[in-house]
Amino acid sequence: MAIWVIVLAAVSSFVLGGLWYSPLLFGKVWNDENGGVPHPGHPARVFGVSLVFSLLAATCFAHLVGPAPELHHALHMGLLVGLGLVGASFAINYQFAQRSFKLWLIDGGYHTLQFMLFGLVFWLCS
Repeated sequence: MAIWVIVLAAVSSFVLGGLWYSPLLFGKVWNDENGGVPHPGHPARVFGVSLVFSLLAATCFAHLVGPAPELHHALHMGLLVGLGLVGASFAINYQFAQRSFKLWLIDGGYHTLQFMLFGLVFWLCS
């Protein structure tokens, strides 16, 4: 998979996240479920580190789906990875941390769509 496709997929997750966690969709509920207190951290650092991890996730996912995935395969793998691996892992952690099911739905839903979006980008660019 070409590096520009991986970068495009990683950036697409920022667009999705910006919308997903905005007040238009789940931002207020997500903030309320996290105690309503903003988390400290310089925005440049937060977004920079997040971009590095999005690139890592997109790179790993590219290896899973291969260089020219069929649409069904790419979306199915996105669902499996997002919900079955990331979402399930979050659910385990959220249970021990006593975090709400609503918060899990928001975060797990984002990552499920993130990986499905990766698959769509990889299919479109193959």
